[in-house]
Amino acid sequence: MPKIDNSQPAGFDIPGVRFTPIASPSRGSSETGVWRARVEPGHEGVRHHMTREEIIVAVGGEGFVRTERGSEALKPGDAYAVPAFTEFELVAAPDVAFEVMVVLPVGGRAVVGSEPPFVPPWSA
Repeated sequence: MPKIDNSQPAGFDIPGVRFTPIASPSRGSSETGVWRARVEPGHEGVRHHMTREEIIVAVGGEGFVRTERGSEALKPGDAYAVPAFTEFELVAAPDVAFEVMVVLPVGGRAVVGSEPPFVPPWSA
């Protein structure tokens, strides 16, 4: 198992969210991708689903996972397992950024609306 050097991680930005890869196939892992996401205060993420189960672990701030079943508050230490093919979005509380670690099996793809599935670059 190789050490993955995260001293100078690359970042990926979409409006309101910064993604920082921790482990991925391009960085040395073979079965699991891990990344950090920082959602700006009050920002509502893009509604999407994944083709594999995705685990979201809150590490800072406060936010919510919103699905068709409702909204679940997450505080540091809380985790949420989003089942495959479940539409969801992350929402940060209005006054502080929401920071999470995300775990996804290699090969998991994101689907936004009717767009074709894609491998998020921070998990590739």
